[in-house]
Amino acid sequence: MVATAATSSFFPITSSPDSIDSKNKKLGNGSTNLGGIKLKPSASSGSLQVKANAQAPPKINGTTVVMTPVEGFPSEDAASSLPPRTFINQLPDWSMLLAAMTTIFLAAEKQWMMLDWKPKRPDMLIDPFGIGRIVQDGLVFRQNFSIRSYEIGADRTASIETLMNHLQETAINHCKSAGLLGDGFGATPGMCKKNLIWVVTRMQVVVDRYPTWGDVVQVDTWVSASGKNGMRRDWLVSNSKTGEILTRASSVWVMMNKLTRRLSKIPEEVRGEIEPHFMNSDPVVAEDNRKLVKLDDSTAQYVRKGLTPRWSDLDVNQHVNNVKYVGWILESTPLGIVESHELCSMTLEYRRECGRDSVLQSLTAVSGVGNLGNMGEIECQHLLQLEEGSEIVRGRTQWRPKNAKSFGKMDQVPAQSA
Repeated sequence: MVATAATSSFFPITSSPDSIDSKNKKLGNGSTNLGGIKLKPSASSGSLQVKANAQAPPKINGTTVVMTPVEGFPSEDAASSLPPRTFINQLPDWSMLLAAMTTIFLAAEKQWMMLDWKPKRPDMLIDPFGIGRIVQDGLVFRQNFSIRSYEIGADRTASIETLMNHLQETAINHCKSAGLLGDGFGATPGMCKKNLIWVVTRMQVVVDRYPTWGDVVQVDTWVSASGKNGMRRDWLVSNSKTGEILTRASSVWVMMNKLTRRLSKIPEEVRGEIEPHFMNSDPVVAEDNRKLVKLDDSTAQYVRKGLTPRWSDLDVNQHVNNVKYVGWILESTPLGIVESHELCSMTLEYRRECGRDSVLQSLTAVSGVGNLGNMGEIECQHLLQLEEGSEIVRGRTQWRPKNAKSFGKMDQVPAQSA
């Protein structure tokens, strides 16, 4: 249709002979065609002057041929009476051209909108997030995450593993955005030269409220010094729309030689790389100095045996991802607690790593109400160990009744101390 309109605008259609004859008949002082004889009014008198305008019919091989006008084409006399072809009457019909161009642009705009689709309502799910950005004088990294349908559990809220994955992802992206990501998993160029990697030794997580499907969470993270040879990383997770604090976490990291698998001091070259990014601030979570007890077969009430890592559980350093340990610890938590309570606090101490050939046991002991001051809360002790007895992770979890009020909230990212 667009092509037809555009073509017709550039090539005007010639009027039909019938319309031309009708116009000629309406003109009283115009010439009249009568079978090839033209009648014209006399200039001097009112009499009619007859002029023969007949031609001998053509012959082919001695036979007279009668010329019959073809329908749709003007006869010779009709064609001779058409207005002369001038520049003005040969211009295209601009209205038709404009309509054709408008149709083309509307069709192109529709195709573009289908390719570059954007939600038209603010409540529709969007995911324009990238890898985040550096904020607050270049010391805090911020990244948003949308809670997906496959990241929620039976309670219709994000699982603790989902939150832990967000923490780990922002830590790595922080190093990348700061230009400190070498060839290792969060290792700086100086660390790569000396075969050093970061390993976490302790982590505390406090969950005030779990996000639900469709929520967009904002994760802020920053690093600080921890002693002479350690680094502390803090996280603050909030609802990106309301600003409500959802989760707080703090961790301690040390360096390990990935060839000897032994802990290492921070080399001066590496210290010069990371110290400009340190933020002088207090931990976002108050440190829980209570000792984590070691469980054994006699003190553990619940034991889950035969846990083995899958290939997808390994990270680029060829040991089990830290988040996987959390899932294994919860494997031995009583189902009655999981159904009636939700995890609100967790403290983990990482003792050693495990590889893809390891076989583990998860032990749990329920120690009753914790020291949070709210009735109905339960505290559990955990141990994740190899079947031969070597400790992997010690842990303590605290559980509150579901739908209980949040506790110990913070309002914002801490400002750097003087």
